[in-house]
Amino acid sequence: MSAALPSPLLVIEASSKLGSVAVVIDGKVAAGVDVAMGVSRDDGMFPAIQSAMSECGLAPSQLAGVACGAGPGSFTSLRIAASLAKGLAHGAGVRLFAVPSLLLASSGLAAGAYLLHSDALRGERFVLRVHVGADGSVVAVGAARRVAADDLRTIGEGAGLVAVGSSPGTALGDPIAWPAASAVSGLGDWTRFGPVDLERWEPEYGRLAEAQVVWEKSHGHALPAA
Repeated sequence: MSAALPSPLLVIEASSKLGSVAVVIDGKVAAGVDVAMGVSRDDGMFPAIQSAMSECGLAPSQLAGVACGAGPGSFTSLRIAASLAKGLAHGAGVRLFAVPSLLLASSGLAAGAYLLHSDALRGERFVLRVHVGADGSVVAVGAARRVAADDLRTIGEGAGLVAVGSSPGTALGDPIAWPAASAVSGLGDWTRFGPVDLERWEPEYGRLAEAQVVWEKSHGHALPAA
């Protein structure tokens, strides 16, 4: 049996250059705001959260739970979303759920099997197999992983390929989808997403930050732990 979503639930997703916020009440999206993400942009995520909460007449203390896109994806954007999600969950004294970001890109797909894939840089793609039921429910088949872009067609054999957060040029011409906070209502059993440990949880970045890669290459050893 599927576990009901906490209500009201605040959802934050920022794994790609198009982030989003949603407030879900009794299983239905009551408010949603898209957010342009990127290192050259001002932080629009917190104002978007404030806007969505205000639209529903909610204060943070009234939340029953918080969900956050867990990656993989943009290192900087994921850290911003995770920090806000953890802070709001801690302040409200509620549980935090970590939802795979690629799974949040499956909303609206027709029933069937799919391989969702997104840019992992350096000629690689993050991939996740999903199955969409006739009722619109979505289940991940295995975990997200990183593969060579040249192997994508072989790995995705027998499934529809959907590029997540990528332009047609880098997505090899596959249909495009974006992770959306509002997609949480179709994800079924919520026990598989947490709750997570607020003190220890971090998103699945999928790979090291570019700045760390450059540092380690120039110094010839791994970056020391803080």
